[in-house]
Amino acid sequence: MDRSDVIIIGLGAMGSAAAAHVARRGRRVLGIEQFALGHARGSSHGRSRMIRMAYYEHPDYVPLLRRAYELWRQTEAAAGRRLLHVTGGVYIGPPDSEAVNGAARSAAEHRLDHETLDRAALAACFPRFAVPDDHRALFEPMAGYLVPEDAIEAHLHLARRAGADLHEHERVLSYRADGARVRIRTDRAEYEADRVIFACGAWATRVVRDLGVEVRATRQVLGWVTPTNPAPFAPGACPVWAIDCPRGDSRRGVRAGLYYGFPLDAGASGTDGRGFKIARHAIGAETDPDTNDFSPRPDDEADFRPALRAFMPDADGPLAQMRICMYENSPDGHFIVDRHPRTPNVLVACGFSGHGFKFASVIGEVLADLAIDGATRHPVGFLGLSRFAQSLRAPTERR
Repeated sequence: MDRSDVIIIGLGAMGSAAAAHVARRGRRVLGIEQFALGHARGSSHGRSRMIRMAYYEHPDYVPLLRRAYELWRQTEAAAGRRLLHVTGGVYIGPPDSEAVNGAARSAAEHRLDHETLDRAALAACFPRFAVPDDHRALFEPMAGYLVPEDAIEAHLHLARRAGADLHEHERVLSYRADGARVRIRTDRAEYEADRVIFACGAWATRVVRDLGVEVRATRQVLGWVTPTNPAPFAPGACPVWAIDCPRGDSRRGVRAGLYYGFPLDAGASGTDGRGFKIARHAIGAETDPDTNDFSPRPDDEADFRPALRAFMPDADGPLAQMRICMYENSPDGHFIVDRHPRTPNVLVACGFSGHGFKFASVIGEVLADLAIDGATRHPVGFLGLSRFAQSLRAPTERR
């Protein structure tokens, strides 16, 4: 039976980062991925993922983000390729906007560089956004985007360079924790390790069936258009952006959600331009991760086109492309990073979708800490499983 120090199940955003961190500390690492390495059947594709420091979801995430930025720069240097693109970010919404108010709260609590903009200032700085008169904004200079395909490839490269054994097209069938060791059975072989990290996204609670919570997969639409007036959306002119529309606008067909996007062709390489990206951050239709339909449908365009027409008319040009990805949703929308409650040599990292990719660099470090040292200096207690034993509360209240 093949033996390793640490086995990592799933080599997407979090698993690839964990493999790099564990292997670079001199441990024997086996990584197992059920699809091809760098596949597009999960949550880690689409050429761009936003990274931001003024985190509206909760201020507790900000210390992790500080370290994530540091580690992305270190990963760039080690891998010899650019991954992190800082463009600034503007978040727009009505007076009761969770996105704007939450970002302001995190910025104030952690003394982050930012600027609040009333409607007049927003129009002067960013005239491309056509939003109602009661809207306001927060601008954050540190925001930008990561290229997910490149980031995963970089982490896999660093893992291999440090000696990790990475398998693709191999599916985990079962696992058994037996004393100090964990045994993994796949459709190819059986393996044994001191520690196992399950970072398998939407499949997490299907593989780790006794976790006590359920991660649900949903189908999400990504769109790219060719702006009728491209200049305001070009790199250097356009930041990453988000517009909060909490109640939607039935008159104009705009669905409720947080619409977000990137500068024109953000993340594209060479001649592989895809246009101006827009998507809606809202829980999509529940799906089965094994059978999810990744083929765009004609009616998928309605997920973002009315908002584009309403809020960015200069970008309302022909459709260039649509793609489908999945969210992996925890019960409360926050990440799960913890030991299995009954088998402490089994670690689980899941529930990241919608806002997790930017954390991959630091979550990889956290998982390496937990697997090797049994503890981490990073403040991840609020992401633990114990919160589900009580009524769900805000992260700070779950410590």
